[in-house]
Amino acid sequence: MDKKQLEKYRKKLVEKRRDILDEFRKNVNYRKESAADDGTQDIADKATMAYNKEFLFSLADSERDMLQLVDEALSKVDTKDFGFCSSCQNEIKQTRLDAVPWARYCITCQELQEQGLLE
Repeated sequence: MDKKQLEKYRKKLVEKRRDILDEFRKNVNYRKESAADDGTQDIADKATMAYNKEFLFSLADSERDMLQLVDEALSKVDTKDFGFCSSCQNEIKQTRLDAVPWARYCITCQELQEQGLLE
């Protein structure tokens, strides 16, 4: 992959990283605001609040996982290992990288991973 392409992917990854961190900050602020319980909530409000908190925690986990994938991809851009499957070491197709620049695997290995057949 040439330097121009690597720079294009770097920009996409940096933008995605910034978006994830912005979303995470919004969620943290929402959690702080919703944590303020003035004691006037009824049982339905408390149940809704508990559901929202659980949802936001799971969202934070997925954001953390996505951030890790983006950081890995940025690291690979720096070492010029970007664009190669972490499993089979084959080149990941350009169309896949355009859609998911943080992809770790080629399509074949991704399918195996989703089936639990890839370690």
